[in-house]
Amino acid sequence: MTRIFPSATTLRGAATLLLALFLAACGAKSPDTSRKVGALPSGLSGGHPGFGDSDPHEGIGAMPTNYPVHGVDVSRWQGDVDWRQAQAAGISFAFIKATEGGDLVDPMFRTYWDGADNVGMKRGAYHYFYFCRPAEEQARWFIRTVPKDPNALPPVLDMEWNPFSPTCTRRPPAAKVLAEAKIFLDRIEQHYGRRPVIYTTVDFFSDTGIGQIPGTEFWLRSVANPPEVTYPGMPWTFWQYTGTGIVPGFSTPVDINVFSGTAQQWRQWSR
Repeated sequence: MTRIFPSATTLRGAATLLLALFLAACGAKSPDTSRKVGALPSGLSGGHPGFGDSDPHEGIGAMPTNYPVHGVDVSRWQGDVDWRQAQAAGISFAFIKATEGGDLVDPMFRTYWDGADNVGMKRGAYHYFYFCRPAEEQARWFIRTVPKDPNALPPVLDMEWNPFSPTCTRRPPAAKVLAEAKIFLDRIEQHYGRRPVIYTTVDFFSDTGIGQIPGTEFWLRSVANPPEVTYPGMPWTFWQYTGTGIVPGFSTPVDINVFSGTAQQWRQWSR
């Protein structure tokens, strides 16, 4: 999931760009990687006929096509978004980064929040958990930032390790992680009236046992294999199947996700 601080993927992308510039200077022909907003490059595989994946993994294959409801998650790194164009391509929902820790607000949150709503797209807000601040403080910050909208999707608690953070790379023991998660979930549910969904990654799931938290739905990242392979036996509501999606309306790669059920189940769940 995208965040304020650059990820390893971002750093690798920068290195790739530098290499391409070097080769071009030496007379080698580098591929044209330019993309226009709304343009779907040819030859891309993906989970929906309206969009694709610039770096698909063979372990995923055509699996996402089995799910009719697709969506994105976004943060400031997506820049300007044409939500109507994304919706026309088959995007049904967006989870939008709102807050991180106890004092950061994504500068594009309100722009995306209003933009998605203006075209009638279902949207929800997510909080990126910071392990150097108390959960109660972070919950208050999220509540202060995100409007209470009865038509919004449930809030999301994003819990994953962040070894690239310049200020906090702390990795608390599992018991502490679970206790902090419960505090945040309970506080947010009390305010918004809906239990937050937990987003997590493979290593965090394995290290902390976060999947043991009862009464909570999960959004699982698994870009190399379907979640049934990566998280055997673990129920899920959302699956993030790529971080390199190409979607009309976006000028940059974007995370793409699927909902676990049918279109009718989606309408019931997202009411």
